[in-house]
Amino acid sequence: MTGRDEARRRVLVDPDELARLLADDEPPVLLDVRWALGRTDGHERYLAGHLPGAVHVDLDTELAAPPSPRAGRHPLPSVADLEHAARRWGVREGGAVVAYDDSGGMSAARAWWLLRWAGVHDVRLLDGGLGAWVAAGYGVEPGDVTPEPGDVVLVPGALPTVDADGAAALALDGVLLDARAAERYAGLVEPVDPRAGHVPGARSAPTAENVGPDGRFRDAGALAARFSALGVPVDGGDVPVGVYCGSGVTAAHEIAALASIGVDAALYPGSWSQWSNDPTRPAATG
Repeated sequence: MTGRDEARRRVLVDPDELARLLADDEPPVLLDVRWALGRTDGHERYLAGHLPGAVHVDLDTELAAPPSPRAGRHPLPSVADLEHAARRWGVREGGAVVAYDDSGGMSAARAWWLLRWAGVHDVRLLDGGLGAWVAAGYGVEPGDVTPEPGDVVLVPGALPTVDADGAAALALDGVLLDARAAERYAGLVEPVDPRAGHVPGARSAPTAENVGPDGRFRDAGALAARFSALGVPVDGGDVPVGVYCGSGVTAAHEIAALASIGVDAALYPGSWSQWSNDPTRPAATG
């Protein structure tokens, strides 16, 4: 197994491997993180059908602190609140976790990143999510799941973060990737935040381009070529890399894509929702 194969396996799990793991004596905790900007029916979709044993995770209340102009639309939750939620999900000390959604991992990656940041080592994303699971011939079940409470102890800081000043510095001295859609980066549209544009010096790298039409992550060669063209040191190097998006959710997906090819990147949690609310911060367009 090559280094990139091993890196990918630490981030992603395919449906067949997950089915085998679920048959073990100590199966991974399954997190259903169905969420999308502007939608509030994630729990209803979960109740209609989810992977057997999966627990519903509410992104807005369990994977984020309350929004504010100062902190952004999805600030990081307190470690105490995240630990309380993780125990509700059944996460145990030393246990494995697999998160999934129905949107190519765009929201599930937030759970992946937060748990990895908080010191849970064995967290992966179901590659292709619910669609890949069903396409592989595996079933779903309706209704709610209440697992036995977990005992995980979370300690933050296992993955790097930057604040607004750090993001500005990365844009000058490293590589700062903007994971939003290209038209938002360019300042052509801004549907939710107070100002249009991007952090000066940031490079447009829409998260949607991390996956193929089937919602699965692109192969390692394609991802490496993509990020190399953006200036990311995919074959090693000392150039620091950071990622932001609108509110720190889909940026986690970009960090997962980078991690799957062995590249570490810092998250700017406040992202554009925080930056654009600060009138002292410049906004670039084009």
